Amino acid sequence: MAASAALVAAACGSSSSGGGGGGHSSVTVPQISASDFNNSFSAMAQLKPLAKIGKGNVAVILPDTVTSARYTEFDAPYLTKALQMAGLSDSQFTVQNAGGSDATELSDAQTAITKGASVLIMDPLDSTVGASIEKYAAAHGAAVIDYDRLTLGGSRQYYVSFDNVVVGKKIGEGMVSCVAAWKVKNPNVLVMYGDPTDNNTTLFGQVYDAVRKPLFSSGKYHQVGKAAGTWDPPTALSEFQQQFTAHSTINAVLTPNDANAAPIITYLQRKGVKAKTFPVTGQDATLTGLQNVISGYQCGTVYKPIYLEAQAAAALAMYLRANVAVPSTLTGGQTTADTKGNVQVPSVLLTPTWVTASNMNSTVIADKFVPVAQLCTTKYQAACKAAGISG
Repeated sequence: MAASAALVAAACGSSSSGGGGGGHSSVTVPQISASDFNNSFSAMAQLKPLAKIGKGNVAVILPDTVTSARYTEFDAPYLTKALQMAGLSDSQFTVQNAGGSDATELSDAQTAITKGASVLIMDPLDSTVGASIEKYAAAHGAAVIDYDRLTLGGSRQYYVSFDNVVVGKKIGEGMVSCVAAWKVKNPNVLVMYGDPTDNNTTLFGQVYDAVRKPLFSSGKYHQVGKAAGTWDPPTALSEFQQQFTAHSTINAVLTPNDANAAPIITYLQRKGVKAKTFPVTGQDATLTGLQNVISGYQCGTVYKPIYLEAQAAAALAMYLRANVAVPSTLTGGQTTADTKGNVQVPSVLLTPTWVTASNMNSTVIADKFVPVAQLCTTKYQAACKAAGISG
């Protein structure tokens, strides 16, 4: 659906504390919707009128390169493409990665604002540094969009992510479906989590806990062991090894993403575990995760078309930079609770998909999220053929 446009006063209807469109009496504002976004990025061109009247730069600050390969493989190039197609020149935006350091993330944000950033798209490593960045931004007249992770106790203007409640539900339901499909008798499940300082971890966990709780309460499943939670894959492996050594009856593990699942699966393979016997879950649809799925060592993975998230964040940034009201069609009235700040944050929440071997061809392959040549290497050619993946 093509976005419509509205003529409004540029100085009115501002939805941010930063970004200024001063000096323009009126502007035709595109009324874009989240449903307009697709993998061609065509909707972004409709935002070019905003690029002409906006003030300052847009600074994107991503968190790290370890917890998920997505930030370097997808988020950075997709955000770059979205901002370029929205009409910004390379000198009007930056995309950086904090490399896992709170100090670097804060410094990057401060430097970007000093150099003229009026809008930050920021994925906080944790809420502590996120709140510090947002406090600094507010004091210097810059708007902030929380990207992928919500800053608890923060002061951002908008939040963009996939619906993390749905993500958690799909992980939990994916485990249940897998246990049945793989005919696992007496499921003894180790439940693992992401970093407890990450609000996404809380949301994922609350929902997949709700899915599995009645199964544990009824005695159909048994919860075995306990892990502290992390987004660091080597630490996740260490946590699993400790629990598996202490509880040798574990025959399924609910893991929160592909990066954490991968070393655990390698460990199990070295232990002689066969395909489709030991359910493991995942998230992010990484290349390794997808290969583990088609080969029968991972139940599935939550696919989040990051090109949608990048466009939503870039669109918000264009409105905030131009200091015009963000259309209600973009957020659809959605909000997310900042439980520490006790506020509801206007949000663009996108819908993820649970990917298994049966729908991989129609999702990640159709979207060109992962090239067939990379997925279906010699080792996985037979599995790809069985899944109907070719190209």
